Amino acid sequence: MDLRKTASQLAKGEIKSVVKDVKVKIERSLNLAGLVIISLAAMIGSGLFVLPSFTADIMGPGIWMAFLLAGIVVIPGAISKSELGSAMPSSGGSYVYLERTFGPLIGTISGLGLWASFLLKSAFALIGFTAYLYAVTTYFDTTVETLLVSMVALLVITILNIYGIKKIKKVQSPILIVTVAVLILICIVQLFDSSTDFSVPYNGAIDVVKNDPLLLGEAAALVIIAYSGIIKVGAIGGEVKDPEKNLPSGIIISLSAAILLYCFVTFVMMASVPGEWWLNDGGEPREDSVFAFVDAVAGTKIGIFMAILAILTMISGALAGVLASSRFLFAMSRDNLLPQALEDVNARFETPHWAIIITSLTMAACIILLPVKDVAKLASGFQIMVFVLINISVIVLRRANFAHGWYHPKYKSPLYPWLQIFGVISGTYLVYLMGQKAILGAFAAFIIGAVTYYSYGVKHSHIRTTPFDTFMKMLSESDPTQRTIREAAFHAADLGGKNHLTLREFIAALKALHFTFTNDEYRDIFHHVDKEENGYIDIDQFLAFIYIAEEE
Repeated sequence: MDLRKTASQLAKGEIKSVVKDVKVKIERSLNLAGLVIISLAAMIGSGLFVLPSFTADIMGPGIWMAFLLAGIVVIPGAISKSELGSAMPSSGGSYVYLERTFGPLIGTISGLGLWASFLLKSAFALIGFTAYLYAVTTYFDTTVETLLVSMVALLVITILNIYGIKKIKKVQSPILIVTVAVLILICIVQLFDSSTDFSVPYNGAIDVVKNDPLLLGEAAALVIIAYSGIIKVGAIGGEVKDPEKNLPSGIIISLSAAILLYCFVTFVMMASVPGEWWLNDGGEPREDSVFAFVDAVAGTKIGIFMAILAILTMISGALAGVLASSRFLFAMSRDNLLPQALEDVNARFETPHWAIIITSLTMAACIILLPVKDVAKLASGFQIMVFVLINISVIVLRRANFAHGWYHPKYKSPLYPWLQIFGVISGTYLVYLMGQKAILGAFAAFIIGAVTYYSYGVKHSHIRTTPFDTFMKMLSESDPTQRTIREAAFHAADLGGKNHLTLREFIAALKALHFTFTNDEYRDIFHHVDKEENGYIDIDQFLAFIYIAEEE
């Protein structure tokens, strides 16, 4: 907190401002390296240690292609999220972006849905690590109550989250580094082993593409959850140092690293062990796929060591999951969409303790009641839909910002809008491929969010015209003839054929459309429309100004 600012506010009698600053302030203590570590820790948990077997059960040994396809589908959403995060670097991430774009109703639905999917992902990790725990206890000829261990791990995770993000980074860094290093080393050794058959994963993927590509899509839809750490980066944006620079860099670096790691490890796994080793004696997918792989290629002792690392890594992933999901409740409360107590920040540790506690209690219920594969499908389904909405948000904000003026991203998505359109189409298709459970989960999230909003949020939130409202109004009221005339005026004034207008050209275009202003007014309008302050405006900015000018 800025002590000088606080003292000045107190001197002026601005008590409410001081209370608000104290209440919602969360320390910005996370640098780029810490951001990447938290993101990777959230991804390289259950995504790597549990999902390979379930994915292979769908499409066989070519699962590396499912991870690659899922990563490609996530790329547009990740880049769009980088742009949105550089403009709105606050805790709550995707919820904040969607609420600011679409309004409080969609904000409530998406916020609760994100909260649920993140805690489901974390619960998935704590459910999944019990298979590795069983391997360890069997090796040492001992027994433990796995549910009890999961609950104890959840309690420790809750305490660490309340203690703060610095403590989380210190716990995660060594676990992540050692786990990834050991796994990569084992895979590199296998590259030179004479028994490794690279044709198995390669032909497995090609056969699926040729014979039943829908299986590849279904498998990719399932493993989308493996990339959920990208969403978590934005959710903790309020705790990132220099967020305009570090958020886009952290998202792009961690996603690139995760795609390479998933594809490399799963390719080597399937090339190294013959047969359907990913199934147990009952023909069901094993939940300890990495242990089975390492046990087969490096021996039981190293396999047990890897199992211990897997346990720690998945607990670390759940740690990051609670951190991110609790921030959705915090951000929603700050926007008056949930009760005020959820935005309270602990005076000592500067963390939203009630949001963390409620998240952890809900996770405990999921661990007790839900089967592991259903948890993965529900979490993946909603996160795909969030990526779709994130891509739509960039399109809406770029087109409608002329009427709102607050959207100034420091980082802008390349290949706009084609990248976003690809993300919308591919994401929607993957949700369809996931089947009934994913769609029902999305419908349930919509109902719960709508009930929450109309029972609480609508009474407390501020009703406003959103960028989406403006965007839809532009579409519904567009007149093709008028648009043709405006475009003709733009291109006639664009003397250099550059597809943008300088100040002099802008004035000429307005005069051609019979807008009459003084010279100073023309200049003021031009500088207002030129949001990027680069000395020229493009056709979208020009048409948007004409639209709002005629409305007024």
